[in-house]
Amino acid sequence: MIPDAYINGIGVFLPNDPVANDEMEKILGLAGSRPSRVRKRILRSNGITSRFYAVDPATGNATHTNAQLTAEAVRALNDQGCSFDAVDVLACGTTMPDQLLPNHGVMVHGELGWPPCEVAATSGICISGIMALKYVYLSIRAGESRNGVATGSENVSTVLRGNLYRVETEPGSNGASGAKELAFDKDFLRWMLSDGAGAVWVSNRKNTAGISLRIDWIMQQSYAGQLETCMYAGAEKTADGSLRGWRIFTPRRWLTDSIFAIKQDVKLLNREIINYTITRPLQQLLASGRLDPANIDWYLPHYSSAFFRDKVSAGMVAAGCEIAQEKWFTNLRTKGNTGSASIYIILEELFYSGRLARGETLLCYVPESGRFSTSFMHLTVV
Repeated sequence: MIPDAYINGIGVFLPNDPVANDEMEKILGLAGSRPSRVRKRILRSNGITSRFYAVDPATGNATHTNAQLTAEAVRALNDQGCSFDAVDVLACGTTMPDQLLPNHGVMVHGELGWPPCEVAATSGICISGIMALKYVYLSIRAGESRNGVATGSENVSTVLRGNLYRVETEPGSNGASGAKELAFDKDFLRWMLSDGAGAVWVSNRKNTAGISLRIDWIMQQSYAGQLETCMYAGAEKTADGSLRGWRIFTPRRWLTDSIFAIKQDVKLLNREIINYTITRPLQQLLASGRLDPANIDWYLPHYSSAFFRDKVSAGMVAAGCEIAQEKWFTNLRTKGNTGSASIYIILEELFYSGRLARGETLLCYVPESGRFSTSFMHLTVV
């Protein structure tokens, strides 16, 4: 008999005090000699009013590593039935680990100081967090593990600090004809992304008291075979849409061309994100019989900006999968866009809200614009 996998506890860690819109540039620093010309416009569009940074506002220094953020979220599970002496598997997803090597998972394991266990790290952007959860889910379903912890975390503020962009955006520093547009593609993300971590305790046994979330299925789909790269770091995008990775550049070019800065092809994002991460995959799920929108009680979408909310809804209608917006639950406005951690942070708030009832179903949506991937997860309250 194939065992079920249950989410029995969720932990979240958000570093330091919440940061309001008018405090962001003071903490991250100016990118060049002038305040950003696009910050207010982007913030009006994304609808985020507060977020969290692992940065000391007084000094501008980092207060936590990515591994430390993740470990704090895992420790938040301590009061939720998670015995750290009996964890079978730990899987950790993140966009940007603290170092190229070793992998993020073993660094978190070391930070926790746990006894030996199986450890895995999933790479990607927003998808990496839910794929870490799928690793634990499949391990339990296969009978390889009795339990496990999955995490999603982001410590992006350290690479959004203004001094990393100064060479490129100072007047006369580059002279390339495309510099203005390129600067926007980087400046855009400075006002979109923030820090945080989440962790879930997954077991082959449900909670004996209170609710659990049975994981019914997790679907992930990549469309990299159809579309070029949209969001990237550690590379330069060429005119034909291909990437030239950091290893072919000299260290001087890493600095002068901001090779390691996170970049977004905003035009490509707006043109393709809904079709490829909402409409097409939902059509596939409906055709397979795995999903009936009429039976969904809660819809938990991770979208990067309130700008996309109505577009997500329209994409669902186009797929024949409309879910009334009164069933939607998100905390983007107050918790920010934390990438791979976002779905954990959304789930944690709803899980402990007292609003979930036995038998209700949840559909979670996590898109990724890196090379256009998407994931959906179906849960049942038990």
